[in-house]
Amino acid sequence: MALPAAAAPYFYASLGLNLLGGLSQRRAAQERARQTYLAALRANQSAEESFGRQQSAYGARLREEQATTAQSRLAKTIQGLQAKGALKATGRAGVTASLLLADQERQTANAREALNQTLESATRQYRRNVQGLVAQRDDRRNQLQSQVNEAYNKIPSLSSIILGTATQGLSQYASLVS
Repeated sequence: MALPAAAAPYFYASLGLNLLGGLSQRRAAQERARQTYLAALRANQSAEESFGRQQSAYGARLREEQATTAQSRLAKTIQGLQAKGALKATGRAGVTASLLLADQERQTANAREALNQTLESATRQYRRNVQGLVAQRDDRRNQLQSQVNEAYNKIPSLSSIILGTATQGLSQYASLVS
């Protein structure tokens, strides 16, 4: 069946408008996807900068802890040496003096070991904190990537636009011819 002559220009105009509408929607979706991508780039840069600042702060805190521990360890060593010197200065000799000196060395070693354990704990906490920061940064990156992927997946393909236009055209043709 043929298309009525009077309806033909309207039919072709309708097909053209449908096609232009589909292409316009495609272009708008492409622009939204591009804007989403640019926003994701900025957000990722911000996440990286935040990660760097937080990691630096944790590192500074660990370095302070290390310096404090080193000073305390040195102070305990000096105290131990002073106590040993004081014991030797008393002039005592024999088993009692040896036991007192050994006890003083044990106390000094225990104090230094406690400081070492505290520092090791702080170091482990630093590592856990940094691992948490990495996980947060990676999670944020994945969210941003998902947003970008979703935006690009919403762009209609040329074939779907053409197919949609052809389907509408066939439907209009069928209604005009019948």
